[in-house]
Amino acid sequence: MENIRDYMVPGKRAHLIGIGGVSMSPLAEVLHHNGITVHGSDMRESEAVQHLRSLGIDIKIGHYSANVEDCDYIIRTAAVHDDNPEIMAAHKKGLPVFERAQAWGAIMQQYKNAICISGTHGKTTTTSMMTYITMAASLDPTIMVGGTLPLLGSGYRVGHGDTIVLESCEYCNSFLSFFPTVAVILNVEADHLDFFKDLADVEHSFHKFAELVPACGSIVVNADDIGAMDSVKGLAHPITTFGLEHAADYTAANITFVNGFPEFDIMVHGQLYCHAALQVPGQHNILNALAAAAAADALGLSGDAVSRGLSAFTGAGRRFEHKGNYNGAEVYDDYAHHPSELHALLNTAKTLGYKRVICAFQPHTYSRTKALFREFVQELKIPDISILMEIFAARETDTLGISSKDLADAIPGAIYCKTLDDVTKTFRAIAQEGDLILTVGAGDIYLAGEKLLVK
Repeated sequence: MENIRDYMVPGKRAHLIGIGGVSMSPLAEVLHHNGITVHGSDMRESEAVQHLRSLGIDIKIGHYSANVEDCDYIIRTAAVHDDNPEIMAAHKKGLPVFERAQAWGAIMQQYKNAICISGTHGKTTTTSMMTYITMAASLDPTIMVGGTLPLLGSGYRVGHGDTIVLESCEYCNSFLSFFPTVAVILNVEADHLDFFKDLADVEHSFHKFAELVPACGSIVVNADDIGAMDSVKGLAHPITTFGLEHAADYTAANITFVNGFPEFDIMVHGQLYCHAALQVPGQHNILNALAAAAAADALGLSGDAVSRGLSAFTGAGRRFEHKGNYNGAEVYDDYAHHPSELHALLNTAKTLGYKRVICAFQPHTYSRTKALFREFVQELKIPDISILMEIFAARETDTLGISSKDLADAIPGAIYCKTLDDVTKTFRAIAQEGDLILTVGAGDIYLAGEKLLVK
């Protein structure tokens, strides 16, 4: 079997399929920076594609067999399947085809510190917090995060220091190609059940991820999360814990909330590490901050850098992101697409002092909606009004006979909307001054809120 490290050297030519993607475009830039000849293809023009072209990277729009004529190897995402014409052409030519995660894993081995943030949810926020902390500490880090950060103007950064920070996803076991020196496990729940068999299978994957950490590294785990703690049972490597409800190495004391935003002291084994004044709301973000602080402490960073980094972080794109005001109602967008994420988001929203919370939710994939139907119904009873848009199919086709209307029928007072335009029309009809309007989901539901704000 070919080793990708043999190919990621100056002089080799890499072709990236889906090069404009959220984690492929930074990969292209890192490879280009390392002296590798990079070209690629994508299905559409985008700002990311234009930026890569400005660096001298040749990009074709559309997937055609001719695109792989002048390369030594292929890198693809999990969304690019073997029936893709470029993959078929590569196989015919005998070119090695690697996964995006394998490439990031190979890059990671070039760094002294590789901080990998994993978990069913909270990854983007915690990775973003870690970005701000490592920047405050002047580490000049390389960053890969699944959301746009104001600090970076994008979702990634190519640094020149010895530290890399990556959001690390379990889907298709992608993170098992990584080489973490610090592995953070925020939570482990049943998700991506189109790939994993059940919760035990998910926990097994996280266990293998934790086993990747070398003896000199650190494993940081949420003591309050049963799945996370179960996933590290039996590890030979000692673990570091954070939490609020259970005994943990890193915890918060003197918690207060100012307009919904938490302030607290971060304690390590009962001793003050630093004070944190967050600019993102909700108790769940206290846990995310504790995870980031534990990872930072594992790197030997000062409490002052942690404090400054956390206070500068105001949120990532599509994570409780303020979009504007419509007729006196504030419009926010959030990426939550799992019941636990909805629970944290909606319960936080109810504490912020709005007259009503109106949530338009777009379920993401038929398999997740079917598997977690009861949990979705339970959480979507929290808002004053729930609007259910039709399921975002993503990589799936509807073979399960499930619809958002089924959810709406099970939630008292819920409104079913088939299209984005229907959601926007519903907002216009019911919005009142003092309302909090939320567009929620991992698909394109955010467009309904953006349409609402177009005058």
